[in-house]
Amino acid sequence: MNQKLLLGDEAIAQAALDAGLSGVYAYPGTPSTEITEYIQGSPEARARYIHSDWACNEKTAMEAALGMAYAGKRTLVCMKHVGLNASADAFMNTAITGVNGGMIIVAADDPSMHSSQNEQDSRYYGKFAMLPVMEPSSQQEAYDMVWAGYELSERVKLPVLMRVTTRMAHSRTTIVQRPAIAPRTVSFPEDRRSFILLPVFARMQYKKLIAVQPELQAASTDMGFNRFLPGSDTSLGIITTGIGYNYLMENFPDGCPYPVVKIVQYPIPQAYISKLVGMCNRVLVIEEGMPFVEEQLKGLVPHPAFTVEGRLSGLLPRDGELSPYLVAKALGLNPVVTGSVPDVVVNRPPALCKGCGHQDMYNALNAVMAQYENGRVFGDIGCYTLGALPPFKAIDGCVDMGASVTMAKGASDAGVRPAVAVIGDSTFTHSGMTGLLDAVLEKTPMTVIISDNSTTAMTGGQDSHGYGILARICLGLGVEEEHLKVLVPLKKNHEENVRILAGEVAYEGLSVVIFQRECVQTAARRLRAEKQNKK
Repeated sequence: MNQKLLLGDEAIAQAALDAGLSGVYAYPGTPSTEITEYIQGSPEARARYIHSDWACNEKTAMEAALGMAYAGKRTLVCMKHVGLNASADAFMNTAITGVNGGMIIVAADDPSMHSSQNEQDSRYYGKFAMLPVMEPSSQQEAYDMVWAGYELSERVKLPVLMRVTTRMAHSRTTIVQRPAIAPRTVSFPEDRRSFILLPVFARMQYKKLIAVQPELQAASTDMGFNRFLPGSDTSLGIITTGIGYNYLMENFPDGCPYPVVKIVQYPIPQAYISKLVGMCNRVLVIEEGMPFVEEQLKGLVPHPAFTVEGRLSGLLPRDGELSPYLVAKALGLNPVVTGSVPDVVVNRPPALCKGCGHQDMYNALNAVMAQYENGRVFGDIGCYTLGALPPFKAIDGCVDMGASVTMAKGASDAGVRPAVAVIGDSTFTHSGMTGLLDAVLEKTPMTVIISDNSTTAMTGGQDSHGYGILARICLGLGVEEEHLKVLVPLKKNHEENVRILAGEVAYEGLSVVIFQRECVQTAARRLRAEKQNKK
């Protein structure tokens, strides 16, 4: 047996490589980033010329992966949960086109919002699209599910959504590998019309999607990942999903006394649910994320005599991550809290790195905005979002990728002066360019600041699609050359930067100011690598 010590993300990546992967398509986003990075660093991936370059955003990743699946190859798409929103148009339509080669879509959810704007649960997307969903409870199960997911995908001709959460993605254990297989050769769909979503063809494809649902329901039991685990004490029945199963079993090292339905594959296994509620009058649902199963339970199995408890009932918290402690409390086990944090330890809020160019950009911006009573600054997703915190307190809003530009435009349309957007180089190419084009076409009086650190810094320093070409992109979109400025954010340039930025903010039209300086962390890594190469 070949064993490896891997993160959950890495187990998914290794499984895809072993299962004949031809391409991974992704945009970096915690907690999904390590999947693609593992493949990028894999010698076997390089030897087999597996595609692993980062995509411009999650939508382009989804569509490129669908193109590879159209050609009969096995492909992997990776993103965090909010990235699934960005790719939702393509995602929903992959359920209608179907696939030719196996396609697995990994959405890494972030309960407790460790590095995210919300706590959404990607299982709802899977149900909405009527696609099979897998939610591993362990790293080994994640590895095995990738293999099974590709086989299911090619059998039913649909993509498979795999949902993981932060603890699963970023915890590490040993997995046992299977012997690797060769990638698929190019092949094309038998029915070429299936990928042409004109209404006349889409209606036929939708009927096929509905018709395959009984097979997906049967697979949720027959494939063996979902299980019914008998117990001697039927005063309580327990339904767990994904990593929730681990939280339960940590409280019962000698075996759970209650009957348990372990759900790690969807649609929900109705036969197991019926069996459980037939013997238990009270059911506790332990699931990470939203009350996805809990909401469906009574509708799936009409049974007036049983009570359902979980996140909706308040027995488990409605928000945040679960833990063995919270599960123990719900079970009435009166767990003892250990390892309390001493008073000497205080919270340390995140801050921009010492020497970061974003700091000098915000110092200049704050100096300019201090002249205006009602000016507003809209931020975006990246390291520079920390400009909302002390000492800068420079941002009035931050919602989603690219929204800085469009929200500043809307505020300007409402009469706000000045309206300023702050966006990073990678986020600008992800979803800021289209908003800028709207502003160009309408000659909106606003200022867009692109804080360019030449990398995707927040997720670890991945390549930025805007590297070296941001000014050309802006000019190509129609920004007036005389109102496109490129500045270097350094303390010695502060007064000159304030003077130029003030002029552009005061301009009653569209202006773009690019503050351009390499990320200090990326620069340090680059210099270390250059020094090492000289030895």
